[in-house]
Amino acid sequence: MSHLSDRWLFWVPTLIWASTWHVILYQLEAGVPVVSSVAWRFALAAVLLAALAWRQGQSLRLPRSAHALALLTGVVQYSGNYWSVYEAERHIPSGLVAVLFCLMVFGNALSGRVFFGQRVSRGFLLAAAGGVSGVVMIFWPEIAATGARPTALLGLGLGLAAVLAACIGNVLTLTLTRRGLPLVPVLAWSMGYGALFMGGLALMSQGGLQFSWTRSYGLSLLYLSVFGSVVAFVLYFKLAQRQGPARAALTGVIIPVIALGISAAFEGWRPSMLSVLGMALCLGSIWMAQRQR
Repeated sequence: MSHLSDRWLFWVPTLIWASTWHVILYQLEAGVPVVSSVAWRFALAAVLLAALAWRQGQSLRLPRSAHALALLTGVVQYSGNYWSVYEAERHIPSGLVAVLFCLMVFGNALSGRVFFGQRVSRGFLLAAAGGVSGVVMIFWPEIAATGARPTALLGLGLGLAAVLAACIGNVLTLTLTRRGLPLVPVLAWSMGYGALFMGGLALMSQGGLQFSWTRSYGLSLLYLSVFGSVVAFVLYFKLAQRQGPARAALTGVIIPVIALGISAAFEGWRPSMLSVLGMALCLGSIWMAQRQR
């Protein structure tokens, strides 16, 4: 994948993850518990990544110390992160969760500076702040109504926990690849461990994994595994390896804008003047951020 440009590495996972917001609705409508759906998603993704590693001639063997970090990555990023997101949306609007994930760009900038010595310019941080402000404007009606929810603080805590888990997961994955380990096997083991962890939770909380044999559930699971997990995460971490975790996290700022465009096309969402201005600010800020050193 070394032949792919940075633009491809940025826009392909961005577009994929923006579409997963809509695709996840088919998972929820099937009535399958979140724990089971996440476990199936990453179990299938781990198998596909292992097959990809074999096709590329890469060994799946990792040192024991690497397995410990891969296990931690799976529990934190592919279990705790996704579980926290789903649970947070039970208590606060999805728009506020989107805003919280925009903050990941600053978390990644800090972790990149602390753990990898990668600096970002003030211009980049200002442009990123403009992008986050644009997302706040887009979802302002939902955010303003959050205080009326009795469990809003719990949802806010879960959302922040998900962002923290994602930032930690980025550091762990990049730490493993900086040791010279190939990315695809690292992701295969990490997602596999995450799937096993969620499967264990399903066994303890609901007596085992549940599944829906409906067409919509099966196709959405396949899309989330192949594109939302395998393709998107491989390209995302390739971008993070090249340009640093802060620039890679810009995907999280622009994803809500694209996701709302998909929502307007398939779910009847209609933008307000404030949301249109927010979209313009977000897109302009991302353009400026990508031009910064």
